[in-house]
Amino acid sequence: MSTEKIDGVAVTTQANVYFDGKCVSHGITLADGTKKSVGVILPASLTFNTGAPEIMECVAGSCEYKLAGSEQWQRSSPGEKFSVPGNSKFEIRVADAYHYICHFG
Repeated sequence: MSTEKIDGVAVTTQANVYFDGKCVSHGITLADGTKKSVGVILPASLTFNTGAPEIMECVAGSCEYKLAGSEQWQRSSPGEKFSVPGNSKFEIRVADAYHYICHFG
């Protein structure tokens, strides 16, 4: 089951806009200081670099992703998550809008 609501957070009101508007997200901070982002990726094929480890949680739509060093594309649908190591990268293909929560590790 995907996360539908996150209570008790501070929201960064200015959006992070990447790849000419194909990815838009807002940073959130939980009461305990945990940082996440919530956003949407519009139809595109993109490559993201990571600093800290990330867990990508699909809340609506779907995507296909390929982690660095892998040749295999995998699918992520609502309620599913995939982990990306720190100091790495991943490729993502989106046919419709992919709505996500990025949990930073």
